Amino acid sequence: MLLPLITVALGLVVLTWSADRFVNAAAATASRTGLSAMLIGMTIVALGTSAPEMVVAVFAALDGLPDLATGNAVGSNIANIGLVLGVTALVRPIPIRFSLVRRELPLLLGATGLAGYALANGVLGRFDALLLGLLLVFSLWWLMRADTPDPRPADEIPGLSLPKALCWLAGTLLLLALSSRALVWGASEIARGLGVSDLLIGLTIVAIGTSLPELAACVASAIKRHHDLAIGNVIGSNLFNLLAVLPIPGLLAPGPVDPAAAQRDFPILLLLTLGMGMLLLWHRHGRLGRVPGALFLGIYLVYLTWLAASASGAT
Repeated sequence: MLLPLITVALGLVVLTWSADRFVNAAAATASRTGLSAMLIGMTIVALGTSAPEMVVAVFAALDGLPDLATGNAVGSNIANIGLVLGVTALVRPIPIRFSLVRRELPLLLGATGLAGYALANGVLGRFDALLLGLLLVFSLWWLMRADTPDPRPADEIPGLSLPKALCWLAGTLLLLALSSRALVWGASEIARGLGVSDLLIGLTIVAIGTSLPELAACVASAIKRHHDLAIGNVIGSNLFNLLAVLPIPGLLAPGPVDPAAAQRDFPILLLLTLGMGMLLLWHRHGRLGRVPGALFLGIYLVYLTWLAASASGAT
């Protein structure tokens, strides 16, 4: 157990450092390219912080553990709303733009509904993966088409040229992926030693581990007042998890999935997504404050307690 514990500790240190530099590079990239911070958050930052989920899904599917990949995708989205958005709103209230409710939120609601359809029959196959992939292509096209730049005061933009910002973006993205992968490995080794199922490992240890880049990036964005990067990262990461990560086991290891994913875990994901949607609509000209943040975090902690009770009951 000593090596996994050391790996987890080192991974946390590298993750925290790289997330701070990653946010600076992303904000500078948005400024230098003329793209909005929201679009950068929903594409570059979201793709970068979702890279660990994709890596885990590929290796899990190739190793014959599709439930681990499915649990990772669903559990990461639950963690992104309950843990990441909850903690970020607690750290600093998040201003909400009406364009977010009008353009980006419907995409996430549609992706969540399609993912529920794919899981409903207990089989995740290549046709399901194709549908999810097509919606991903449409979502990226729609986000690029609907983007409107949002100039920021010069003193709020990190002083990096575009080439330097892109180099920092790529380098810190690699560190985010490697450190989160180290965290997942160490935590998974500990969990397996305790006899936890693949689905539960994916929903808890792996999901939280691969959501740590989102958590670190969002908290750093909130502290630096790059709020569009923070909220864009949560919505964009959830889109990528449903439309890019969830199809991976369907493509590489099509077949049945653990019924608990559709019967127990997806309803929690749907509840949190709809709750987030209603709160964003309610606060569309205001801020998502600490009370909703505490509510999201509380729901997530109750969910983790439920999973722990299920695991102890199974053993």
